[in-house]
Amino acid sequence: METHPNLMASDVVVELPADPALVEIPEAGREHFLEVVGRHPESSLCWALLAESCLRSEDLGSTVAAYAYARTGYHRGLDLLRRSGWKGSGQIPWEHEPNRGFLRALWALSVSAGRIGEAEEAERCAQFLRDSSETAFQVLAADEADGV
Repeated sequence: METHPNLMASDVVVELPADPALVEIPEAGREHFLEVVGRHPESSLCWALLAESCLRSEDLGSTVAAYAYARTGYHRGLDLLRRSGWKGSGQIPWEHEPNRGFLRALWALSVSAGRIGEAEEAERCAQFLRDSSETAFQVLAADEADGV
């Protein structure tokens, strides 16, 4: 396995602003997430939740949908990170709750990419997550192992 330099190694710590969609996300099903994401398409958390709901299924159609949802959440998160001062390096701490939408989307992208056979993309995303927040990687990997 090739080792890459830690691109996140810097003194920069990025804390995203509060996600307005968070107050609208109850413990409901996928249908409700679709309504919320329709009102808040900028929310990485909404896209991550949609991806995670699809990843609970084993069929290929759901996995492909998870990949698309996760990629959208990932890119929306990158946009917000850049607007928040991130310049491609620095920590994105899991401990700051508004960062979790992006980190969850990044994890879902890694998992869904792996399931559709994009091993290089899966590894790249997993490494990006580890470099951004080792805590996020540990929490999300444990959840995946537990089937959450």
